[in-house]
Amino acid sequence: MRLTFLGTGTSFGVPQIGCECPVCRSTDARDKRTRAGALVEVDDAAILIDTPPELRLQLVAAGRSRVDAVLYTHAHADHINGIDDLRVFSVKQGRPLPLYGPAETLATLRSSFNYIFDDNVRPYQGTSKPALELCPVEPGRPLMVAGIQVLPLAFQHGNLRVFGYRLGGLAYITDVKEVPPSARERPLVAAASYPPQHHRSRAHRAGSGCGAYLPHPSHPRDRPRGARGAAAGGHRPGV
Repeated sequence: MRLTFLGTGTSFGVPQIGCECPVCRSTDARDKRTRAGALVEVDDAAILIDTPPELRLQLVAAGRSRVDAVLYTHAHADHINGIDDLRVFSVKQGRPLPLYGPAETLATLRSSFNYIFDDNVRPYQGTSKPALELCPVEPGRPLMVAGIQVLPLAFQHGNLRVFGYRLGGLAYITDVKEVPPSARERPLVAAASYPPQHHRSRAHRAGSGCGAYLPHPSHPRDRPRGARGAAAGGHRPGV
């Protein structure tokens, strides 16, 4: 199993437009971070987690050209607005690409990107649109995705649910600041922590004892020092 962090930035991205903080003015390539997303690969299968706005650039930079399914965590813009970039995969594969996630997240996709899901909206000749299949999932109910067993996990993110996913020995959890012990049974948790500085210690505690990476800090913070940080394009093979 191979995990690739496609993006590890806050919802604004790093650097943030107009920001003069040391991180945003940094010349270190590791401080250039696009919005959060990941790719999990097992043998010949590739599962994408979220579709951030820079998805095309992220996949090109990572040298990846295959996606068999998408797991959505929640419907915030920085996690869904790259959805149109999925059309290359449905066109190449000649079949709809399955999208899995909370029912409310998939409902937002349908309403926000109506042109994709409305069969009456047909692309102009010579153009295309993504062919996607919405597949709602429930927390605690395992399912097979591209031949890989996936267990959805539910957490609270403000006033909405955010789903994490356990795939074999890996759990990917984003935009949370607390992870209960029941979700930390596997050797690696990629816990992406969105909140500002005063929540950071809670994110560190959430990932303690389970080999956590914290790849989604807010922009005024540099790369995490106490926990293992993850730069965009960073890999975690052999999980």
